Amino acid sequence: MAFLFSRSNRQKSPQDLVRSLKELLQRLEHVHDAKKVSEDLTRTIGQIKIILIGDGIVDPSQDSVALLAQEAYTADLLYFVIYNLAKLDFEQQKDCTTIFTTLLQRKIGQRSPTVEYLSTRDRILMLLIKGYEHPDVALNCGQILRECVKHEQLAKIVLSSPLFWNFFDYIQLPAFETASDAFSTFRDLLTRHKTLALELLVSNTDKFFLKFSGLLLSSNYVTKRQSVKLLGEILLNRTNYVIMTAYIDSPEYLKLIMNLLRDKSKNIQFESFHVFKVFVANPNKSQPVLDILLKNQDKLLLFLPEFHSDRKNDEQFNDEKQFLIRQIADLKPIEQPRT
Repeated sequence: MAFLFSRSNRQKSPQDLVRSLKELLQRLEHVHDAKKVSEDLTRTIGQIKIILIGDGIVDPSQDSVALLAQEAYTADLLYFVIYNLAKLDFEQQKDCTTIFTTLLQRKIGQRSPTVEYLSTRDRILMLLIKGYEHPDVALNCGQILRECVKHEQLAKIVLSSPLFWNFFDYIQLPAFETASDAFSTFRDLLTRHKTLALELLVSNTDKFFLKFSGLLLSSNYVTKRQSVKLLGEILLNRTNYVIMTAYIDSPEYLKLIMNLLRDKSKNIQFESFHVFKVFVANPNKSQPVLDILLKNQDKLLLFLPEFHSDRKNDEQFNDEKQFLIRQIADLKPIEQPRT
């Protein structure tokens, strides 16, 4: 670590370090001596990281942190870091991720200055979302983005952006780690700030569930399992009552879930059960939904008693299953009024 404290860098102020890092990042596109620039980047990034989190012996100086943070906002450093992240090596990327998330967690009383700054810089959040399209930085961008969307005002920007819909593609990327990371971010966006998520769902109900059906039909086991589980969470959340009723009024979605009950994966079957029970328990079934259940009444009454019969010790599941069996057995066509 001695190189971090060479004579040429030891006297640099936090503001100077921020300006140096920005200049080095800007030079990456026109660099002739890549090795020299990379060494300077490593040195500068390392010193900034030490100012923010300490060196393991001396704690960070809050005055120095404040000076560095203010200069970072003024210089728009976080934008340049994310914009150039793919050009950095693995350790530099990791340290820049630490710098970004540490600044993001900084508080002054009840204020979160970096959150306030990012809320006026949509383009940084958009770069982070688009990071999923670049395998070299996808996981770092995902980690930073999840830290961002812990804050409601930043989550609102992401949920309101047209780029939010890209997550339906990112979740199905062939690279397992990238797809899983994208799903983690997607899930946080839909479950962490429930009122915000509801606004999105109410405004885009048909579009959202149509795209979500694509996830449930995915050939990827993990995507399908995670998606049907998330769907159950969304529908069973009381905040989303309006959305739930819209979903369970659809005969097409009922057919999809009934097919998933017979999926070759027992885990997907089980998660689908928790969605299916919402259709059956609905006291105000739409006529098309009721028609499907009546058409399949006999088959369901044969199928459900044997469904996951090995879960003998799962009392809640067995109680719910018995409830559904009774509900389905009692189904009757709605009598049409006489004219």
